[in-house]
Amino acid sequence: MIFGYLLERHFWDLADYSAVFLQADDKEVAALIKKYPDHNPPIKQSSHAKLQAHHTPMDKDTNKPAMILSVEVNEPNADGSVDALGRWYAGDAVTGFRAFNLKKVDGAWQIATVK
Repeated sequence: MIFGYLLERHFWDLADYSAVFLQADDKEVAALIKKYPDHNPPIKQSSHAKLQAHHTPMDKDTNKPAMILSVEVNEPNADGSVDALGRWYAGDAVTGFRAFNLKKVDGAWQIATVK
């Protein structure tokens, strides 16, 4: 759900990124590739990423810059809600996050707030 939010916000529109990599397990990445088959830039498996400390991530297929999205989920709060961070990274100068609060509504998790 948080990856979906981040993928729909286009943090990469001001630059020429050739891929979006998700810091998640392969099954989740495959499911999101299937859900967003026409995403631009395309979502790719992390095996296509070339990473070097303090440098912009690169897409091995094109040798162009790429964006990495990640999600960190905390333990449940006393009220049953859960806080999470959705981050994007394309090098030390292009990084940011959104803070989410998730709540269960009718048995399904939903984003309650985004900061």
